[in-house]
Amino acid sequence: MTAAFTSATADKAARPSRRRTLAGWFLLPATAVLVVFFFYPLAAIVWQSFTQPSYGVGHYLALLNDGVSTTVLLRTLRTALVVSTCTLFIAYPFAYAMTKVAPRARGVLMLLVLLPFWTSVMARNYAWYLLEQRDGVIERLFSAIGFDGVVLLGTVTGVTVAMVQVMLPFMVLPLYSSMSSIDRRLLDAAVSLGASPYRALRTVYLPLSLPGVVSGFSLVFIMTLGFFVTPALLGSPQESLISQVIQTRVSSLLDFPGGGALGTVLLVVTLVLLFAVSRIGRPTAGLSKVVDGA
Repeated sequence: MTAAFTSATADKAARPSRRRTLAGWFLLPATAVLVVFFFYPLAAIVWQSFTQPSYGVGHYLALLNDGVSTTVLLRTLRTALVVSTCTLFIAYPFAYAMTKVAPRARGVLMLLVLLPFWTSVMARNYAWYLLEQRDGVIERLFSAIGFDGVVLLGTVTGVTVAMVQVMLPFMVLPLYSSMSSIDRRLLDAAVSLGASPYRALRTVYLPLSLPGVVSGFSLVFIMTLGFFVTPALLGSPQESLISQVIQTRVSSLLDFPGGGALGTVLLVVTLVLLFAVSRIGRPTAGLSKVVDGA
């Protein structure tokens, strides 16, 4: 009896190890694809930026000294911040409404969110091209209300407006995923204890929805940093973003090390952002402080 019990216990202890081994074998093909098609090209680009035509950090010093690269990087960061903030303010009430309406209406709203994914990014950007061009719909609309000569094509403003529409689904989906898991009885409890609906929303609902806010904001910000299609079609060389500068250096100037240096700087900025997001405390900590203070 004792031997059988010992054998059964050992078998149960060995099962998690076998499962981890099996999971490792399943992950092996995906890991190989990432290493070959992502990590190796990325490492090669970074290596070229430090070794060609000679070893050193000359390309990075040139980026700091030429003035243009710094201006473009700051413009890209500012554009990404504006796009992320605008999409957050638009997507938050939309995602909140999705958690409040009936299932049929929620399906319609979800369809509106997913509809852009069924349309080519190029088609959407060409649609914005027609809207923002001279004598386009936007210029005629502003002319009708007394503002003549408002042409957004070729400006950072026009790129920002189009990118807000392109990136909006990437903000709505994380927000809705986070909000749909919030127990709304917590709001009812806060109201029953004397809080106004606005205060209950601000002190209870908002902290609990913070994971979706952080996920959506960081996703949109990072995607906007390296987005190429919209700035290339709707922007201009005079107000280019960093993706356009990298493309020009690589394809027109054949400056692969310089383009790699710019790409490496963009990668570092992205990693710093991800590290900052990972250091944000749990959103429930703010809610706990409110409860303790009450």
